[in-house]
Amino acid sequence: MNFLKLIRYQNLLLLAFMQLVFRYGFLKLQNIPLALTNWQYALLVLSTILIAAAGYVINDIFDQDTDNENRPEGVIVGKSISETKAYNLYVALNVSGVAIGFYLSNVIQKPSFAVIFILIASTLYLYATSLKQMLLLGNIVVALLLSSSVIIIGVFDLYPAIDSENQLLMANLFSILLDYAIFAFMINFIREVVKDLEDLKGDSAQGMKTLAIVLGSEKTTKFLFAFGLIPIVLLLMYVNNYFMPNDLFISSIYAFLFVLAPLIYFNVKIWTAKTKSDFKALSLLLKWILLFGILSIVIISLNIKYNA
Repeated sequence: MNFLKLIRYQNLLLLAFMQLVFRYGFLKLQNIPLALTNWQYALLVLSTILIAAAGYVINDIFDQDTDNENRPEGVIVGKSISETKAYNLYVALNVSGVAIGFYLSNVIQKPSFAVIFILIASTLYLYATSLKQMLLLGNIVVALLLSSSVIIIGVFDLYPAIDSENQLLMANLFSILLDYAIFAFMINFIREVVKDLEDLKGDSAQGMKTLAIVLGSEKTTKFLFAFGLIPIVLLLMYVNNYFMPNDLFISSIYAFLFVLAPLIYFNVKIWTAKTKSDFKALSLLLKWILLFGILSIVIISLNIKYNA
């Protein structure tokens, strides 16, 4: 159980679920060839999970002092699991994930694509050791890494299957994946800043320079309110420009009820949020918004299919 907590198994399950939804709830419903077989795609998901798990482990190794201040009951490295074992686990997870990525890169006859997995693993290490202490940069890096797990689907499953006949269709599908990657980036960026507000006391004691520390809690919540308007406006435009003209009324209702309404609620609550429990609740809300946002691709795909 300590091992599962260390690698944040709930987050890894969400990540795996997201990648499975995009393939089997979206790409498989289109009349297109895909580069990977089912078991090869399962390996792509496994590689993503292993590298992400390694990122959580190295982060906990370098965050021991901060975590002792912010959430002492949740500290695992140095208590339940020794630092040496944690380092060994980190290396094993990374090597396994990158090795699978190297194999898949050769499967699609793009061996140079293996560098993607190496870059992600390296970035997670840099984040844990230095980037997270830099103003906003750490938040941006984590958000980008999540969005890259969406883009990598297109890189490995769509791109190698492109030919002269399906080029336009594949480009449109890749564009949709990119839209979802941008959505995932924005929601996760907001969530990372909210988590910094939640951990303000411990981060400050460790001399970190998060936005919450530099601006203070009140100004950071106002920044989040302003930034939170961006995905709201973009989603309204998306519904108006793509859903309504194509009679995707079910998709529009879903978007309003399960994505837009919670986002608006978040924006209302962040304006007055002050306590650690407030920020913890809002962080959880953003995770649900991300989940329902991902699931919308299934609703849209089925809506288009049954409208035809």
